[in-house]
Amino acid sequence: MTLSPLDTGWLREETSRLLDFGRAFPHPRGGAAWLRTDGTPDLDAPRHTWITARMAHVYSVATLLDVPGAGPLADAALAGLTGVLHDRRHGGWHSSVTSDDVPAGDKTGYDHAFVVLAAASGTLARRPGAEALLTEALDTLVGRFWEPGPAMFADRWDSGWQRLDDYRGLNANMHAVEAMLAAFDATGRPDCLERALAITERTAGLGRQHGWRLPEHFDARWTPRLDHHRDRPDDPFQPYGATVGHALEWSRLILPLEATLGTAAPDWLLPAAEALFARAVADGWAVDGAPGFVYTTDWDGTPVVRQRMHWVAAEAIAAAAALHTRTGDATYAQWYDTWSTYVRAHVLDLRNGSWWHELDPGNRPADATWSGKPDLYHAVQATLIPRAPLTPGLAAACAIGAVR
Repeated sequence: MTLSPLDTGWLREETSRLLDFGRAFPHPRGGAAWLRTDGTPDLDAPRHTWITARMAHVYSVATLLDVPGAGPLADAALAGLTGVLHDRRHGGWHSSVTSDDVPAGDKTGYDHAFVVLAAASGTLARRPGAEALLTEALDTLVGRFWEPGPAMFADRWDSGWQRLDDYRGLNANMHAVEAMLAAFDATGRPDCLERALAITERTAGLGRQHGWRLPEHFDARWTPRLDHHRDRPDDPFQPYGATVGHALEWSRLILPLEATLGTAAPDWLLPAAEALFARAVADGWAVDGAPGFVYTTDWDGTPVVRQRMHWVAAEAIAAAAALHTRTGDATYAQWYDTWSTYVRAHVLDLRNGSWWHELDPGNRPADATWSGKPDLYHAVQATLIPRAPLTPGLAAACAIGAVR
């Protein structure tokens, strides 16, 4: 990505602004507190493994960028993963714990993928205990969730690893690809790269079969369930229909996989990334008369949930930047400029900090799906990916000084 000095400067300033906003996340009982709109921690809300892991990842990367005070914050998040959120009896990680440290929820592939990502970034940042955490997290994710037949990760076990749910989901596998790439950077284990490619190959096949609108929900045999949650279309983790932001996120993730594979990369990777991007833009961007991406569409591209989620705009920026880095096509630079302008105009909260996590179809702050601003992961990465190479991943690139 060729950026003007002014734009590069804005990205750096926004990285710093976001990291400043999240500094109050450590919960006094361990893990990451849910942050309110103004950045204050809600100490009565549950502490989630996925939020804690994302904070560990973000502040480990910040440590590698020499951000003052980032190291202790990364360590606090990692301590939550080795402490209160870790299931010492059965192994693995609780989905969440209550304000009184009572475990809640099942064991999910989504959560465990983020623990791998956090541990890999912590390892590359040389944070205490991160390497041992990565070993355990990889062993658990692969040992409990990997299904060799379909070459995909299962989605959900009960807390004692006794019953595997029949539901299968693409979202957990998307984040597992990111986690496998980070783990490869941290360990050099070839099986991590092999799994990332296998998952991506199945996903690209699904895209071709469905006009590049990716099915998200499946049964135990990996048969798509296209009507899943039709009655709950705005579910925060399993919404009905095609999720526009996930097509953009897959587009962005395919490119570092291709770059890491090098000469061994199959030739379908780049066309798949471009097709997913094109479909997401055609279906999702400003299709209802206002700027912004709709959240989900039906299988013919008709918008279903028209709320604007901050993470979708973040992934759009990252995907456009990555595709421009890969291809040099000026169209991607133009999209990057369009969406950066949109974020600055509508998504940034310059009074309270961070990005509004949700806007209504008129681009006004809303909380129909998400309350507060608990998540720095998408926004911070959107400020870093345009400044980074396609490979290695963000933490490894920061470790070698390759992020501009």
